[in-house]
Amino acid sequence: MANDQRTTLGGKRKLTLIDTIAQSVGLMGPVFSIAFLVPLVVGIISATGQGAGNAASLSVLIAAVGVIGLGWIVAEYTRKIQAAGSLYDYVTDGLGVRVGAAAGWLYYAGMLALGAGILPMIGGTIHDTIQGEFNRTPLPYWGWDIVLLVLVGTIIYLGVALSTRVQLTLALISVTVVLVFSIYVIVKSGGVHHITSGFSPSGSPTHWKGVFFGVLYGVLLFTGFETSANLGEETDRPERNIPRAVLISVMVIAGFYIIGSFAQVSGFHFNLNTIGKNAGAPLFTLAGPAGAGGYAGVGIRRLVELVVVFDMIAVLIGCAVSASRGVFALARDHRMPAPLARISRHGTPSGASAFVVVAYAIVIALVTWTTAFAIPKNPEYFSMFSFMSTFGGFAIAVIYLFIAVGALRGLRSGGKKWQLYLASLVGGLVTIAAIYGAIYKVTAPTVWAPYAGVGVLVVGLIATWLMPVKPKSTTDFTGLSEAESGPIKV
Repeated sequence: MANDQRTTLGGKRKLTLIDTIAQSVGLMGPVFSIAFLVPLVVGIISATGQGAGNAASLSVLIAAVGVIGLGWIVAEYTRKIQAAGSLYDYVTDGLGVRVGAAAGWLYYAGMLALGAGILPMIGGTIHDTIQGEFNRTPLPYWGWDIVLLVLVGTIIYLGVALSTRVQLTLALISVTVVLVFSIYVIVKSGGVHHITSGFSPSGSPTHWKGVFFGVLYGVLLFTGFETSANLGEETDRPERNIPRAVLISVMVIAGFYIIGSFAQVSGFHFNLNTIGKNAGAPLFTLAGPAGAGGYAGVGIRRLVELVVVFDMIAVLIGCAVSASRGVFALARDHRMPAPLARISRHGTPSGASAFVVVAYAIVIALVTWTTAFAIPKNPEYFSMFSFMSTFGGFAIAVIYLFIAVGALRGLRSGGKKWQLYLASLVGGLVTIAAIYGAIYKVTAPTVWAPYAGVGVLVVGLIATWLMPVKPKSTTDFTGLSEAESGPIKV
C-alpha cells in the first residue's frame, strides 16, 4: 500500500438511499425483535423480573426517543466522516485515537458476536419448525448452519449491493406481513378502545419503575440502527444519504415496534399471566387458531414463522456486512493484521470477509460439539445465541455511550449546541440503561458476556499501545480517482 494512499471499498457503482436504509433496518431485525424480545420489555422473562407490563408500548416509545438522540449524533457525524468502520472513527474523533481504536475492537467484536450467535439460532429454528409443523428433518441442526454459512459468505464476497437488496426484500415482506397482522389483532381484540392502557404508567405493576425497566430492554430492539454509516465509502452522496437512512430507519421502525408491542398485550387482553404462559413467542400464539388463543389459523402461523426466519436471515447478513467492514477498517488503519485489509476484484473486503466466515464456522463447531454455553432446559443453539447477543448488545451499548460523550467534543464546532447537548443527554441515558440491563441480576453463563466485553476493550487498549498510531498519510486521498474512493471526507 502506498504511503499516500488508502485502500477503499466500492467502485463506480455506488449504493443508494434505499440500500443504506436496508442495511440499518435489516440489522435491527424488526420482525425477529417483535417476535422474541417484547416479553423482555413486558418483564415476564427478564432476569430482573420487572418490566413495563401492559405499558410496554410506552417503554418502547421512551427508548425510541433516546435512540433518535443517538441517531441525530450519528447523522451529524456522517456529514463529517464517511468511511467503512464509521462508528470507530466517530469515537476516535471525539475521544482520541487510542480510545477510538479500542472502541473499534469492542464494537466490531460485538457485531461479529451478534452474527455468530444468530446463525445457529436460525438453523435451529428452521430445524425445529419443520420438525414441529411437518414432522420432517431434511437436515440436522448443523446442516442448516452450513447452508446459511455458505449463503452469507457468498453474499458478502460478491458485494454489499447484493446483500442490501436481499435484506430489503426480506425485511419488506416480513414487516408488511407482521404489521398488517398486528393491526388486525388490535382491532379484533378491542385494543383500539384501550389505547391509553398501553401508554400509561399505571399499566405497569410497578408504575414508572417498571416502565423504565422496560426501557432497559426496549433499547435492545434498536440495536444496529447505525450500521448504514459503515457503508459511507460505498454510498452515493453519503453526506446526504447516510444521515437520512439512519433517521428514517429509527423513526419508521419505532412506529412498527410501538404497534407490534401494543398488539401483543392487547391480543392477550392485557392479561400478564396469559402473556407469561406464551412468553417463548407470543406472536406465534396470536397467529395460531382461536382454540389455542390466537386470531388466525395454522396457515397464518406458518406464514408468520416463515417471515420471522426471513427477518433473522436479514439480521445475519447485516451483521456480516457490518463486521467485515469494521475489521477491514481496523486492519487498514494498522489496528489489526494487514491481510485483513485485502480487497477482492468485486471491491469487497475479502480478507475481513474470510475472517468473519471463519469465526462463524468456529461458533457452529462449538454449538455442535460442546455444551460450554448451556442453559438448562434450552437447546445449545439458543444458549449460544443468548450469550452472543448479550455480549453484542453490551458491546454496542458501550460504543453508543462513547459516541454520545465524545460528540460533545467532536461536534462542538457544528453550530448546533442545544441540539447536541440534548441528543447527548438522552442518548447517553438510554445507553447507560441498556448497559445496566445487560448485567443486573443476569445469571451465569450469560452474565460472563459483559465481562468478556470489558476484556475485549482492555485488549483493544493494550493493542493500541503496541501498534503504531495511524499514520497521518492514510487519510490522504491524493491520487485516488473519485470512482475509486467515493466522495469521502475525513
